[in-house]
Amino acid sequence: MNRFDPSARGVYLITVTPFTATGALDLASTDRMVDFLLEKGVTGLTVLGIMGEATKLTIEESRTFVRQVLARVNGKVPVVVGASAPGFAAMKELTDSVMDLGAAGVMVAPPSTLRTDDQIVSYFQMVDETLGAKVPWCLQDHPVSTGVQMSAGVILRILKNSPTCVMLKHEDWPGLAKLSTIRAASDKGEVKRVSILTGNGGGLFLPEELTRGADGAMTGFAYPEMMVDVVAAHARGDRECAHDLFDAYLPLAKYEQQAGVGLAVRKFLFQERGVIASDFVRKPGPKLSAQDVEDIRFLVKRQEKRLRELA
Repeated sequence: MNRFDPSARGVYLITVTPFTATGALDLASTDRMVDFLLEKGVTGLTVLGIMGEATKLTIEESRTFVRQVLARVNGKVPVVVGASAPGFAAMKELTDSVMDLGAAGVMVAPPSTLRTDDQIVSYFQMVDETLGAKVPWCLQDHPVSTGVQMSAGVILRILKNSPTCVMLKHEDWPGLAKLSTIRAASDKGEVKRVSILTGNGGGLFLPEELTRGADGAMTGFAYPEMMVDVVAAHARGDRECAHDLFDAYLPLAKYEQQAGVGLAVRKFLFQERGVIASDFVRKPGPKLSAQDVEDIRFLVKRQEKRLRELA
């Protein structure tokens, strides 16, 4: 389970980046967060993603944070680092740095400047060349954030051209048909098999995506045990249990998925659960209102009640 290669499955949790109440990196909370996620049974961690506020960190802060996470993980699970960058020099510098620190690999999304299918395919050929033959990487397909639409055909072309791409982070929406097409192509031997982990904010379609051939989830949620338990239930063939568990958490996952405010919701819940000391979000970032907090606490109570009924 604890491998970053085409056999990877389970839950690679996208982490937040903890800050103090004044906005500095909070390394004590980082340690607590790593311990919490490992206790909940995640099979990997992904840091410096979109919800990790990667673009708000300096390069030195990024290295410091990755170093702290890797030291705390201490080899228990793979750690993947977001390495998307405007230029290849910056991508190479960060990748080399985190791989030297002990990262398992990196994740790369297309820049918003790409317009045509050929441009997308050519870009990822250059990514492959830039990262080098020894760096496994994950292709992130998240058009909501990148503005780049990659069809199933384009993704299959990238996989055929990229020997070190070992994983697809699938988070197109709607995307079930795309997922099915990509998995069918590998099942038929038309393209190499890669691990497919899904996103979509807390896994809003996780049970259906698992049924379509996904190997697990790579996303964030303030209750990572939901994804761990849903993936485990599906793996043992208990589809009904997987859906029942998922449904219990869905209202809160949906609330956390709100555009613009979702990160603040997740950090607030992590603070409520004692995982991080502050729910500070760096600018530009959202702040919760008193009504937001009331909504969240109401949903948590209903969630706890439903989980007791399922126990």
